[in-house]
Amino acid sequence: MIRVLVADDQALVRGGFRMILEARDDLDVVGEAADGVEAVDLTASLKPDVVLMDVRMPTVDGLEATRRIVTSGSPARVLVLTTYDVDDSVYAALRAGASGFLLKDVRPPELVEAVRVIARGDALLAPSVTRRLLDRFVDTFPAPSPRALDALTSREVEVLRLVSLALSNAEIAQHLVLTEATIKTHVSAVLRKLGLRDRVQAVVLAYEVGLVRPRSV
Repeated sequence: MIRVLVADDQALVRGGFRMILEARDDLDVVGEAADGVEAVDLTASLKPDVVLMDVRMPTVDGLEATRRIVTSGSPARVLVLTTYDVDDSVYAALRAGASGFLLKDVRPPELVEAVRVIARGDALLAPSVTRRLLDRFVDTFPAPSPRALDALTSREVEVLRLVSLALSNAEIAQHLVLTEATIKTHVSAVLRKLGLRDRVQAVVLAYEVGLVRPRSV
């Protein structure tokens, strides 16, 4: 079972997400939070696999709650929910450690699959939106460090570049004429060597060091 915590200041929204998720046999909503403080506390006590996190909440917003959850060392993965597809706070949430984000008008099957994907930690959500978001804020990135990727082999750097273009493992395997299992091994090595939680953080890093630039695809 995938344990899910829903954090949103609107009770009707929380109830709607609960109804959608609990209709699936493999998903269990273990709690609901009405603000960021409650989201952080319930993440610590209930130990969910995935936190559905609204950006705008009272007391402590979703951005700060995401940062607190990630820095606490919790293995829970945060899926940010937003009304807008390009939003300053969503970008900041990704940099704070969120594993992805969705628009609030997402269709139920897409929400369910997103939770499953985030729980696996093996894919990037909403790649086209994520790329537009990063393109918009790329000028705010710090100056690239030429040695940031020194720990990677040339093959791992190429795999990171393709991951940052929102390609799946299967698509990367086809592009590099390698097996999907080999690509999965390379991706795991990249995340481990660079100290990254997931593919979303890999994309952010690729932009930060200049491996991928706006409108490069």
